[in-house]
Amino acid sequence: MICNNITKDSRGKLYFAGMDVSDLAKSFGTPLYLFDEERIRSNCRVYTEAMKKYFPQGSSVCYASKAASFAEIYRIAMQEGMCVDVVSRGEIYTALKAGFPLKRAFFHSNNKTDEDIAFAIERGIGYFVCDCEEELLFISSVAKERNITQKVILRLTPGIDPHTYEAVATGKVDSKFGSAIETGQAFDITRTALSLEGVELCGFHCHVGSQVFDSTVFFDAAKIMLEYVARVKAELGYEAEILDLGGGYGVRYVEDDPFIDIGDNLRLVSEFVADLCKKLSLKLPKIHMEPGRSIVADAGMTLYTVGSVKRIPGYKNYVSIDGGMTDNPRFALYGSKYTVLCPDKMNEENTFSCDLVGRCCESGDVIQESIKLPATVKRGDLIAVCTTGAYNYSMASNYNRLPRPAIVMIRDKSARVVVERESLEDIVRLDK
Repeated sequence: MICNNITKDSRGKLYFAGMDVSDLAKSFGTPLYLFDEERIRSNCRVYTEAMKKYFPQGSSVCYASKAASFAEIYRIAMQEGMCVDVVSRGEIYTALKAGFPLKRAFFHSNNKTDEDIAFAIERGIGYFVCDCEEELLFISSVAKERNITQKVILRLTPGIDPHTYEAVATGKVDSKFGSAIETGQAFDITRTALSLEGVELCGFHCHVGSQVFDSTVFFDAAKIMLEYVARVKAELGYEAEILDLGGGYGVRYVEDDPFIDIGDNLRLVSEFVADLCKKLSLKLPKIHMEPGRSIVADAGMTLYTVGSVKRIPGYKNYVSIDGGMTDNPRFALYGSKYTVLCPDKMNEENTFSCDLVGRCCESGDVIQESIKLPATVKRGDLIAVCTTGAYNYSMASNYNRLPRPAIVMIRDKSARVVVERESLEDIVRLDK
């Protein structure tokens, strides 16, 4: 199996986080998001323990909550001693509802509106990860009006291509995010930040992309960023307290994906940063990392029920399910790979070639192409799609007016609903 929280018994029944998924489907219905709480906490601790062991005091792990944002996730992050990054008023509001202390929150986004900025400052946001000069100037004006000093970190673009999906590459010079070092815009916004009242520049941030399976791109990013820190120190007399290297470590979606020892990779990053700081005569900054996918992806599974099996002789076959791109748009967006299983037929050989497709009136509503399932697959069978904890629920929609699934959290072989299934009344609740 791609993850050790996915197992089967002698009868060919699939288990997730120690529970029979067929029983969970009967209890809670489908489509259904499952989350393994112990897996989430274990993934959190890989980061928090490595940060304590290898990085300077005050270094932090920020859960990138866009990967999966609902109240229980913020409670878990809080209990595990993590910070969070948020990208909207909605995520801020959800964190507040969960009781998360906003002093430990970092507000990202390439386009924070005036309302976003005022909302966050009024509620005591810890840091803005500032994307551009217009944003910086408005933060300064709002902070001065309130007679406070707002902490900011500048998001810079190091000009690195991590060779992952184009849609999730964020560190290139022409990215929509941040201010490019190469063009001189980073230096301009740094000089502006140091001149403004109402803001305190605390450091610099970068993020190169997702699904990274080694630390080479983090070495490259750290080198560019620390050389920039050294230049700013020499020319402006400011030395950054914080260096945020973003997130991006990958997870195994299919058997061909490699394993990665994140703890050991963080050790390697820490050694690289420490050595480079010595060469550049810099004090060692507090290091921040922002894992999202690698915290929640393999803690998730989605269950569906087969509606039809369509065979087109000489062409292809389709297995249609009761969900689709409304609860998992990632294949439609950028061709993401997944492992697909038949929970009640784990002992049968997978010989039936097919596409797994959703119920939406959209030809692009595909969960996975060219997979193999048991030849006996039929209407009423369960389908499990693995490693769906990241960017499934958080990107879900009501396209075709389909209600979003419930989220069930599993801990100690006990399941509880942490997000209710949407009803038809929910769908029309805001209509006039």
